[in-house]
Amino acid sequence: MNQRGAVPDVSVIGCGAVGRRAVRHVVSAGVAHIAVNDLAPGVAERLAEGAGPSVVAADLTTALSARVVVFAHPGDQATGARDVLEARRSCVSVVDDLDQYRRLSDLGALANARETTLVVGAGMSPGISGLLARHLAARLDEVDEIHVAIHGTGGPACARQHHDALGGTALVWHDNEWVDAPAGSGRELCWFPDPVGAHDCYRAELADPLVLHDAFPFARRVSARMSATRRDRLTARLPMLRPPHPDGGVGGVRVEVRGSLGGTRQAMVAGLAERPSIAAGVMAGVFAMAVLDEMVPVGRIQPGREELPTSLLIDRLRSAGLSPQEFVGIGS
Repeated sequence: MNQRGAVPDVSVIGCGAVGRRAVRHVVSAGVAHIAVNDLAPGVAERLAEGAGPSVVAADLTTALSARVVVFAHPGDQATGARDVLEARRSCVSVVDDLDQYRRLSDLGALANARETTLVVGAGMSPGISGLLARHLAARLDEVDEIHVAIHGTGGPACARQHHDALGGTALVWHDNEWVDAPAGSGRELCWFPDPVGAHDCYRAELADPLVLHDAFPFARRVSARMSATRRDRLTARLPMLRPPHPDGGVGGVRVEVRGSLGGTRQAMVAGLAERPSIAAGVMAGVFAMAVLDEMVPVGRIQPGREELPTSLLIDRLRSAGLSPQEFVGIGS
């Protein structure tokens, strides 16, 4: 039973599509005291009413005092994360915006100094993409390329960010140096797990290359693309022409890792088809529980890092209903 006024075990700030799913996950994991907070009036209260006795709506100060704070809201997360780390608490960020990722990453030294944990990019992409990349990389002797593609959007904030990403500048790690490429360029047909199928994907201003480069510093090439229609690309530098849907439907993430095994060139592919809001929310919840269970090292950490128990984290994703798949070619 929840003790009101006590320090929460886990809090979720941002009660949109991703935050709601993160709350559902930590509730199912048996966390006794969960606080929720949202900037919009009444949103956190409605979520708490339907989530069970372990969940309460809380003011921001109370939410930031939790043992593990999940940031699932759009906009500035670095300010709140700094306060959490200063208080020697841990936090998990669902962030896919490149600038926000950089700002949060700058807090790594503070996390180390306070001997606490900062998980950055614990959504679908970045996030699940990093776990899949590490899972595939473990089967190779050497990894030199990682390429990610994503399809679909979660809630309205995610849709707006993806719209902006197609109008920005893509970051590509190419032959051991960063290269700026125009978003919307580099068309590539990418196959995602069913029922998503094949979609044309393009470079975009995404955080995945930075996240994966941090996790795989010896890879020579790292890139990320997102699916887009012709209209998406034509209107990317304009304001959104119509309001985004509350949920973008089934999306997907695809990860291709290239390297060598036994002296031969190999390419391995894994992916996931799921609503992005569900995938990101489950991922955030899985990492919140892993931090609470002291399975994650102190300091700044990103999904895909070698220090993480990747196999166990993927097993927990499966237990929560997500089904990563691996492409298996047919030999002659």
